[in-house]
Order: sequence, then structure tokens, then C-alpha cells
Amino acid sequence: MKKALAFAALVAASPLLAAQPVDGKWLTEERNAVVTIGDCGKTVCGRISKFVVTPPQGLDQRDTKNKNPKLRDRKLLGMPILTGFTDDGDNWSGEIYDPKSGKTYRSTIRRVNANTLEVKGCIGPFCKTQTWTKAR
Repeated sequence: MKKALAFAALVAASPLLAAQPVDGKWLTEERNAVVTIGDCGKTVCGRISKFVVTPPQGLDQRDTKNKNPKLRDRKLLGMPILTGFTDDGDNWSGEIYDPKSGKTYRSTIRRVNANTLEVKGCIGPFCKTQTWTKAR
């Protein structure tokens, strides 16, 4: 009987092992853009949906720093910067693209609370964490 109760408690607690949803509109830490995060088929992704601060080349700013010459002509507005994110139990894991450097990093995102998202980008063992806030 004790084993059955322990198993039932474990099954009931299973949804708690899922990462908190991260969908929504988020203001970057630099407060220069809004990224909309949502469903992208089998994964979660995030696209630049609004510039709060107009980029140097204007609203038509292109991805000029991209390592792939074929992608340098795409517009930053609407471009995915968070890709391939899947729920790993505590966080969402995927990749983050930095248009300022043209580099892609291993990444995790985690919802801290209703208004705060922790965004981490890593290369090897070195990581940088930013705090994004819910866009209004």
C-alpha cells in the first residue's frame, strides 16, 4: 500500500518537473527590442517583433554580421534569435543568435516569475546571463 501511495504521489508531482512556459513578448535587458516567444512546431522560438530603439541602419536593418553571407541580407525585424528550444525539465534549452556579433550560442531560458525571464548564452563553460522583462 505504501508503494502504491508513493507511486501515486510521484505521478501527481510529474507536471511540476516541466519548465515554466516562456511564451509572450519580452523586452531585452538592453531595452532596445521586444522578442516574441512562442510555438514553432516541435520547438519554441523567439523573433524580434519590435525595435524600442531604432537600429543604426533604421527599421530596415539587415543581419550584416552573420557568418553566412547568404543570410546577411535578411531583416532583423522578424528574424528568429531564439531557436530550437525544448523543455528540459527545469529550463528551456536551445540556441540564441546575437545579431551584433553574428554568433550563435548554446542557450537556456527560464521563467523566474510572471514578469521576468532569465536568458543565458554559453560558449564552452563560459556563460552570460541577461534578465528580460515582460513587455507591456
